[in-house]
Amino acid sequence: MVEQIKVKKSKAADEEVVKDIIEEVPEIVDTWKPATNLGLKVKNGEITDIEDIFNQNLKILEVGVVDSLLPNLSEELLLIGQAKGKFGGGQRRIFRQTQKKTKEGNKIHFLTCAVVGNKNGYVGVATGKSKETVPARDKSKRRARLNLIRVRRGCGSWQCNCQEPHSIPFAVEGKCGSAKITLIPAPKGKGLCVEKECAKILEMAGVKDIWSKTSGQTKTKLNLVNALMDALKNLSQIKYRPEDLKKLGISEGKLKDRTGEEA
Repeated sequence: MVEQIKVKKSKAADEEVVKDIIEEVPEIVDTWKPATNLGLKVKNGEITDIEDIFNQNLKILEVGVVDSLLPNLSEELLLIGQAKGKFGGGQRRIFRQTQKKTKEGNKIHFLTCAVVGNKNGYVGVATGKSKETVPARDKSKRRARLNLIRVRRGCGSWQCNCQEPHSIPFAVEGKCGSAKITLIPAPKGKGLCVEKECAKILEMAGVKDIWSKTSGQTKTKLNLVNALMDALKNLSQIKYRPEDLKKLGISEGKLKDRTGEEA
């Protein structure tokens, strides 16, 4: 690509010299080498929509599959740890630190929990553990892409009845350990009335309005997060009548507009 740029040689004489600058555009080299049949189909262009993978109940075993079909994926680390010490004790952190006593001394491990989603019907959560912080963070982000699920959305609130997928179509419950969470449809404009870390997951999934009710040891953040993911998975297992599809505004996966493009 050739561009002409005018450079002033001297301010007094206002002489202008035109120079041709040749810029080379670097080529993007795709280093992903698929190792599964699903990865080869995505690489060759046989599968161009992630909806086809979930409709066929195929298991995603490679991160490159998700990165190719959902390039604009957002990611965030959840605050599951707690700072220790004189000045930062009690403050939430993204790393949960554990120690193991050995003859050589203390062996420290770091645990992180990452959430990824396109804010339009797809979300994934996973943990990563390592002896250092950076590998643990990267491991959790990779695993979260492999744990991607499709979230069923709708409008099941009797106060709204707008038939738009801004909430969930019906109440659902999830459990992990002693932590239980119940998600209840909310009218439009109510917001995410749920614990802060759970709100991050619902926002990544594209849910805008919801009520919630929790019980058990909810201070254990990992169990509460896993209970929320269990509830979102249970949304797709509930059967509904064909006439309720339009009445509740049920939509699974990406929401598309009239032109067929992603909304």
